[in-house]
Amino acid sequence: MSATPDRKPRLGAADIRARKGHEPVVCLTAYTTPVAKLVDRHCDLVLVGDSVGMVLHGLPSTLGVTMEMMILHGQAVARGASQACITVDMPFGSYERGREQAFENAARLMAETGCQAVKLEGGRHMADTVAFLVQRGIPVMGHVGLTPQSVNTLGGYKVQGRGHHEADRVTRDAIALADAGAFAVVLEKLPETLGQRITQEIAVPTIGIGAGVDCDGQVLVVDDMLGLFTDFHPKFVKRYAELGETADAAIAAYAADVRARRFPGPEHSFGAGTPA
Repeated sequence: MSATPDRKPRLGAADIRARKGHEPVVCLTAYTTPVAKLVDRHCDLVLVGDSVGMVLHGLPSTLGVTMEMMILHGQAVARGASQACITVDMPFGSYERGREQAFENAARLMAETGCQAVKLEGGRHMADTVAFLVQRGIPVMGHVGLTPQSVNTLGGYKVQGRGHHEADRVTRDAIALADAGAFAVVLEKLPETLGQRITQEIAVPTIGIGAGVDCDGQVLVVDDMLGLFTDFHPKFVKRYAELGETADAAIAAYAADVRARRFPGPEHSFGAGTPA
């Protein structure tokens, strides 16, 4: 089907990979159809992140996210995003056991959501799995640095790659994923100089989240950058709006109107002969 004049062709993993060294890749998360429609107009890549467990489901970490949750939200995003490359996170426990387990679950994610790619966390120890998936037609985005699914072994949500030894470790992880065929690699919570170094050393785009301005693209959790959480403000997030405060004020005004019987007013009510 040919593209309509006002709609761009769907971007795929190969298009994102080809952006290396060119115009920065714009990426935001989305978990629902309405938000997917909003971000699709402006983003090259929409990430259905396992952060959905914390953002929408109130989980303390991403570890409790299931395949069923990722499929449900992936389907919702696919209904709203028609131009951006949709990439869905593989949840904790869905790919670590081996290549065959990873392929089965990645294939299920792609078949049931219609996404263009999957993302998984981990460095050199995941390179063989990444190669196995790519060779079988599943585009993979890598993720190194702070990997939230490993928060218990990392000792919390700390900056990674500080010091010569740790910087070399993260760099080798990113190189291994790129060499294995990942079309892009997320760099999370790294010193800015390390983000720059890895971006220069690998042949695929780096997508930074708290890894400095020199990455080939940037990603943020959409709820964070919109300021929907008034009590959560990571250093690497720029607030482009304060929707949490706006929503709180609107809800307070609604509650006051209901209690004072100002709502509904005549303009919101139906008379006996008023059409619906």
